[in-house]
Amino acid sequence: MKFEGIMPAFISPFQSDNITVNEKAARELIDFQLSLGADGFYVCGATGEGLVMQKQERKKLCEIVLDQVKGRKPVISHIAAMDLTTSIELAKHAEAAGVDCIASVPPFYFSYSNNDIVNYYKELDQAVQIPIMVYYHPAANANMKAELIAEIFKLEHVTSVKWSSGNYYEMLRLKDMTNGEINIINGPDETLICGLAAGADGGIGATYNPMTAEFRQIYQAFKSGDLEQARQMQRKVNRVIDVLIRHNTIPTIKFAMEMLGFEAGEATYPMVRFDEQKKQQIRKDLEAAGWPDHFDTAGR
Repeated sequence: MKFEGIMPAFISPFQSDNITVNEKAARELIDFQLSLGADGFYVCGATGEGLVMQKQERKKLCEIVLDQVKGRKPVISHIAAMDLTTSIELAKHAEAAGVDCIASVPPFYFSYSNNDIVNYYKELDQAVQIPIMVYYHPAANANMKAELIAEIFKLEHVTSVKWSSGNYYEMLRLKDMTNGEINIINGPDETLICGLAAGADGGIGATYNPMTAEFRQIYQAFKSGDLEQARQMQRKVNRVIDVLIRHNTIPTIKFAMEMLGFEAGEATYPMVRFDEQKKQQIRKDLEAAGWPDHFDTAGR
């Protein structure tokens, strides 16, 4: 399966205990993003806070998303954990639940050689019979070069990479090293147009949650050859992205979804909690950037 288009890095809505997934909110968010043209969903990644969620809640959210999507669009589940045993357990669960692909950052925190990283993906490759997406994020491994990903791509089930780096020279090298065969998905929201120009087949992004339709317009404009429209839309979303980054991306995205009426909950503690004064400032800054009044939010 080749992944294309615009796929939100799905937020994980929590109940007031900051642990339990809010099923009702998750289902509403899926329908909202589908109505605005989402081409798929990426669950329990960085935006979804998967690495700090309880294992059973990661499984639960994966099942909820699959049940709500009902095969209309692909679902990718990020299964990385601090230990390989948990990663494999989550990978096998995701496969049994019916995901289209699993994704994983390489092993992180400790020092791992390129050979260690290849061996990690070999274990995942042997554990499942579905596509595997390498998740390249500099926060997990700052030195994951094109040569290493091209080596991992030789594994039977590895088909794609989520490229969450602004180094598009390396992306171009990877495309060349794999004879154009690897399915590359752009990660940095603020440079989607750059990723598409470098050969990415689509994008997975955190800020697609509150701006699904606008990112879809960037993608469609680029694919149709209307580069000026794509540039204008990229500048439009980037004004909002500036605000989201300034106030701390994940908690601010969750607050933005609360502004639209979704019970997104707080980001996992100890990520920042906004008091009412801070919320008013964020609301003011988002409105100054044009969101949500000048964005398509399906009437919310």
